[in-house]
Amino acid sequence: MNIEFDSYKQKLNDCRPALDGLAASLNIEGLKNELERLHAMQEAPGFWDDPEKSQKIVVKTRQAENKIERYQKMVNAWDDLMTICEMAAEEDDDSMLDELKEGYAALASEMESCRLETLLTGKYDKNNAMMSFQAGAGGTEAQDWAQMLYRMYTRWAERHGFTYKIMDYQEGDEAGLKSASIMIEGDNAYGFLKGESGVHRLVRVSPFDANARRQTSFSAIEVIPEIEDDSEDFEIRPEDYEMQVFRSSGAGGQHINKTSSAVRLIHKSGIVVSCQTERSQFQNKETCLRMLRSKLVEIREREHLATIADIKGVQQKIEWGSQIRNYVFMPYTLVKDTRTGCETSNVNGVMDGALDPFIESYLNCLATGNWVQK
Repeated sequence: MNIEFDSYKQKLNDCRPALDGLAASLNIEGLKNELERLHAMQEAPGFWDDPEKSQKIVVKTRQAENKIERYQKMVNAWDDLMTICEMAAEEDDDSMLDELKEGYAALASEMESCRLETLLTGKYDKNNAMMSFQAGAGGTEAQDWAQMLYRMYTRWAERHGFTYKIMDYQEGDEAGLKSASIMIEGDNAYGFLKGESGVHRLVRVSPFDANARRQTSFSAIEVIPEIEDDSEDFEIRPEDYEMQVFRSSGAGGQHINKTSSAVRLIHKSGIVVSCQTERSQFQNKETCLRMLRSKLVEIREREHLATIADIKGVQQKIEWGSQIRNYVFMPYTLVKDTRTGCETSNVNGVMDGALDPFIESYLNCLATGNWVQK
């Protein structure tokens, strides 16, 4: 028999404890019990009398079913691969080797992806993520960099089956964008993206410089979880903020630039949120209030503060020395995270949304505490 089959059989035996461990990490037995409870609720009389409540239960049911099914598929894949190894040994047949290699690679990849998700234990990790982009000083060059980051993260979202919605988009003077906010929707969106908050630094030969000189640009990204209106006892009073209305501009639909429907809310803590992509001023205000509430709750959780009056938004300077990641296009190509040490020379791939190594290294460092010493 081909010795490779023996090797893969050993690999499968070695990974079985990790597979069993995932069942505990994912709380599969607990999910099964929860699923029984959710099914019982859906079968109870009057379940659909409250559509909003019933819809939330339906979503929870689907999420539990998907997690159980995903784990069972991994177990089934492991069983199938072991069967291939045993059949090959009995029949001395090498024809299934390619299938075994592909199957094992797929199983290992899925197990690693699942393991990373078990690291998402934060209070809001499962929530949608609100991501904001802000160009630093530097005019057109910085605004172009902000738009490049915007494209990078929307491509990442598309690659992973997340959807995103533009909340606010302020175009740059000549190119790029001054600021933008998007909602990335999907299970664990915030958990995966929370480590992307911070200043991102670009080094390249500027396409806007007639002398082709090397330029350094900075843009800041903020990521906060979308928080349900009923998830916290947290009230925002009208006297806590100032409301401004303005005419919409940039991406957002056919109604853009027709009326002064865009809304900006300025909270007394200094936090500013805006939305211009809904159909009416009222809808934009409601969206702004949700965004503002999420920011305030997230800051309170982060800083362990009890009252709105104590909250002061963290304002990090968008400049040298504060960056979490460097993107170098010239004189060499390198993307390197200053916190985790993760790096790659595939700049084009990263800018096209290949961010998984950086996200994974951040989650691993968060779990182990093994950060790079600056």
